Amino acid sequence: MEKKILNLLAIGRNAEIMQVMQRLINVPEKWIGTAVITNEEAIATAKQSSFDLVLLCAGINTEEENILREALKHIDPAIIVIRHYGGGSGLLENEILAALNSRKETVLFQT
Repeated sequence: MEKKILNLLAIGRNAEIMQVMQRLINVPEKWIGTAVITNEEAIATAKQSSFDLVLLCAGINTEEENILREALKHIDPAIIVIRHYGGGSGLLENEILAALNSRKETVLFQT
């Protein structure tokens, strides 16, 4: 069975951290990742491309999280939005796969 390409969006406030996230979410084969640092960039990017999962990273407070979740769900009700608190690339991969596989209608994603 052919693995589906996984399209990821990471949103955080620290440009240097988001450069690392950009690299990490593009390492696994069949993963395509985009990292942004502002809500405006996130919303514009989500309108231009279909994402399977959004990672809310460092620097996003609860109020911003709620605004982003609402805006992203308005753009695509099927999008999965999770918090990413940091850690190694193995933890990141496990967080992403767990979120995707928790949805009954989602085909098992693997790397």
